[in-house]
Amino acid sequence: MNNIIIDDLHFELMLDYEQIQKRIRLIGIDINLRFEDKHPVFIGVLNGCFMFMADLMKQVHIPCEMSFVKLASYTGKDAGQVHELIGVGMSLEGRHVVVVEDIVDTGNSLVHTIEALEKLGVASISVATLLMKPACLLYSFDNIMYVGFEIEPEFVVGYGLDYNGQCRNLQHIYRQYDPESTEKRS
Repeated sequence: MNNIIIDDLHFELMLDYEQIQKRIRLIGIDINLRFEDKHPVFIGVLNGCFMFMADLMKQVHIPCEMSFVKLASYTGKDAGQVHELIGVGMSLEGRHVVVVEDIVDTGNSLVHTIEALEKLGVASISVATLLMKPACLLYSFDNIMYVGFEIEPEFVVGYGLDYNGQCRNLQHIYRQYDPESTEKRS
């Protein structure tokens, strides 16, 4: 399936499942070496990370633990402000934490996640993200250690990423395009 339509928006194939899996295998190898004797805790940020986290954990062959968190955001006049990290469920004091994200866009939610984890007294924080949009970043991060793919500031769906709750289940990643555009798409 190369193109899909969701609520009158057009999307074309950007990254296929095999490309994604190859990159995840390489990230897994690096994590196995870097955290070999550290017994890290992988913290997946829901909802979008679920597919990436599941496939990544299949490539991690060292002793580790996993948990998931959900970020709650303000609504109304403070819309977009993240205010709570829900669901860690274990002590992280003194632990090496790998935050698993589906996408780092502006970095707003990642800043909050890192600040919340630092308050818990973790030993270190590393970030693994499937996608990153460098042109959209509002912050500088020195702990994003693993990036699957850097992408342009475009709207993407699939492989955990959604549009109005739809398409998280797709195994490929698609980007939005304008079918009326005369530009040739790659």
